[in-house]
Amino acid sequence: MTLAGYKELELEDREAVNAFLRADPPRTSELTFTNLFMWRHHYRPQWRAEAGCLLLALAPNGQEPFGLPPTGAGDKLAAARALCADLSQAGARPSLQRVGQDLAQALAAAGGFRAQEDRDQSDYVYLAADLAALPGRRYHRKKNHYNKFAKNYQFEYRALEPPLVGRVLEMQESWCALRECHLDASLASEARAVYEALSHFGELDYRGGVILIEGRVQAFSLGEPLNPDTAVIHIEKGNPAFEGIYAAINLLFVERAWSAMTYINREQDLGLEGLRKAKESYLPQHMVPKYVVTPEFT
Repeated sequence: MTLAGYKELELEDREAVNAFLRADPPRTSELTFTNLFMWRHHYRPQWRAEAGCLLLALAPNGQEPFGLPPTGAGDKLAAARALCADLSQAGARPSLQRVGQDLAQALAAAGGFRAQEDRDQSDYVYLAADLAALPGRRYHRKKNHYNKFAKNYQFEYRALEPPLVGRVLEMQESWCALRECHLDASLASEARAVYEALSHFGELDYRGGVILIEGRVQAFSLGEPLNPDTAVIHIEKGNPAFEGIYAAINLLFVERAWSAMTYINREQDLGLEGLRKAKESYLPQHMVPKYVVTPEFT
C-alpha cells in the first residue's frame, strides 16, 4: 500500500529525516534513520512532512499499515491527525504505534485519541556504566560469564571497519544456517536487515564492534546514538559455541564504543518470554513505555 503524497524511504533521504530527528531527539528505539533504512524491506516505510513534523507510515507485508509517532519541532497534534487521516484515506484502520508516553498522553488529553500501553514494544534502558563494568553482587553471575569467556578463549575485540564487513557477513550467514533462518520469517527479515546495514556501512550513522577468535568474527554488535545521552543497540549476534560470548560482546561494545553515553537502549522484547527474561536479567535502569494511539474522528 502506498499513501498518496508519501515517498518511499531511500538512502538519499537520510539528511532530510535526520533534520527532524535532531530537532526532536527521540527516546523510542525505532526513530533513527539507520533503523528505518535497514528494515525497509520488511516495514516498507514511507514519509512526508506536515505541520513542521516528519510523518512516517509503515506498511509491512501482510499486515495492517500504521503510523509512527510524528517527530519534529512542529505541531504534533496536527501532524498526528494528518497521518491518521492519510492512513484512513488509503483504506487502513488508522493507528499510531510505538508512541512514547509523553506524546500518547498529550494526544489523549487533547481529545479525539485513545492511548493503550503496548508492553511488548516498550524499550529496556540501562546505565552504560553498569553494562560496561557489571559492578557488584547484582551482576555477579554476568561478570562470571564474561570472566570465563576471557579466561578460556584467546580473542580480540575490534571496532568495525570496512575490511571487517565481509567477515561479519560470513558470521551472520553461519549464524543463520545454525538457526535455520530460511524457515522463520522473522529471522529471515532480520537477516536482510543486517545485510542492508552492513552493505551500507559508512553511509549510515551506526558503529559496530566485533570479537575475533583465530581471525574469524564470532560475535558482533551494531548501534548508534539515539539522542544526546543514549545509544541504541540494534543488532547483537554471537556464536553459541563459545560460552560467554554474548556477555563479552555486550560488555565490550558498551565499554569501547559508548562510554560517553549515560544510557543504553536495548530495544524491546516483542512479548517473547526468553527475550524478556534475558533483557530483565541485565537489570534495566528504566523502561521507555510505548503506546498504540487510535483516533476517534475517522
